[in-house]
Amino acid sequence: MRQTWGVLLTITTTASPATDLGFLLHKHPGRVQEFSQSFGTATVFYPEAGEERCTAALMLEVDPIALVRSRGKGSPDFSLSQYVNDRPYAASSLLAVALGEVFRTARAGRCKARPELPGTALPLELRLPALPCRGGPDLARRLFEPLGWEVEAQALPLDEGFPEWGDSRYVRLTLRGAARLSDALNHLYVLLPVLDDGKHYWIAPDEVDKLIRAGEGWLHGHPERGLITRRYLGRRWALARTALARLAELGDETEEELEPAVAEEAPPGESAADEMAAAEAEADAGASAESQGQAPARPLSLRRREAVLAKLEELGAVSVIDLGCGQGELVAALLARPRFARVAGMDVSSMALTIAARKLRLDRMPDAKRARLTLFQGALTYTDKRLKGYDAAVLMEVVEHVDPPRLAALERVVFGHARPQHVLVTTPNVEYNVRYEFLTGLRHPDHRFEWTRAEFAAWATRVAAEHGYQVAFEPVGDDDPEVGPPTQMGVFTRDQRS
Repeated sequence: MRQTWGVLLTITTTASPATDLGFLLHKHPGRVQEFSQSFGTATVFYPEAGEERCTAALMLEVDPIALVRSRGKGSPDFSLSQYVNDRPYAASSLLAVALGEVFRTARAGRCKARPELPGTALPLELRLPALPCRGGPDLARRLFEPLGWEVEAQALPLDEGFPEWGDSRYVRLTLRGAARLSDALNHLYVLLPVLDDGKHYWIAPDEVDKLIRAGEGWLHGHPERGLITRRYLGRRWALARTALARLAELGDETEEELEPAVAEEAPPGESAADEMAAAEAEADAGASAESQGQAPARPLSLRRREAVLAKLEELGAVSVIDLGCGQGELVAALLARPRFARVAGMDVSSMALTIAARKLRLDRMPDAKRARLTLFQGALTYTDKRLKGYDAAVLMEVVEHVDPPRLAALERVVFGHARPQHVLVTTPNVEYNVRYEFLTGLRHPDHRFEWTRAEFAAWATRVAAEHGYQVAFEPVGDDDPEVGPPTQMGVFTRDQRS
């Protein structure tokens, strides 16, 4: 008889009625359900299911022999370590894979029976009794606390009978907080293998898409996004750089994170030789480029922001509103230039505005600078008197996030109602996507569309004609002779007669 072991995750809520957790997970509280995996069996059951408190448990029973047989061709082969390892009893990448498949619909935030539930933040408690954590409890806190979780991470001893042996590389992890269940599951899906730092399967290029999808709404603003990206992608530097470049499309990346990654310090007893060698190879390549007179590449998000700022200054704008300001990168850059006497940022996401206020250090901002700034929540598809009275409005990487049937409403609000003297619109050039290695589909999972240069020109020309504007087009980024620039910008100027 083949021996199996179990890995456990529990999810508890005290929202009333707590049994709504079953609707969100698409797993009935009154049943025990099993799901076959290539490396064992995942079981979902409910240790408690009452109106005031409900707990769902995901138990993964790992079959070591099946795990070896399911190993991909490119996976490392370390003879005995294939059979003797921590995969059967610690919450590693195996649990992340099972969670991703068993709770696929819940992770996507869909619930036909109760469509209002997925968007509701619930009081949640997530428990993992044994989690491999290269970096210890401190790393667990660094990864989960910025996402709003109260983190209880306790290092497990190597042997409770011999405390002098010290702590193991495992922690007991408990997360508490109010969050949408889909967000909580996606946090675990990404961060479990990051903490483990050792995926059990071959990492293919489509892992970049999985990371971008699961990290939507939180990864691009995470202070440890560089570390998360590198570890999730198994330190495959080409894949990590591709993922960071795509995250930069959201306007939140820094130039440093697109540079060769520096090897992280290995815990005692673990070698970082391979990692350091890879990092040195990347660094040597960068040094070679500099020795040949090539300027180091700058992230597209930075070049886009610089292009917008330069154009606003050229147009003589004094008051500017950033529509869809996100976490405030452009707003911060505008405030840094005294010529912009009035700066506003509007976004539909209250969380993004909260992060923007924190990044801008609003609570410590000098009074004179604070008097120039306005941040407020709003939607671009509804008229709002707060949008009026600015010399220029900026829609930087915004229109592609709007469902095509709602674009007409955005046009009426910005060009018909707010009617600033100038409107700057930037959006991805889909023709350039062939230049992104490993990219499949659109640049970001939230993009509703991406236009060719001809499609963007047709849209902008029509909008300008209908609302009394002239429009000119400018490339942003390197203008490829075959496919054009990575970003295209339309500069709208209102006719003096209108």
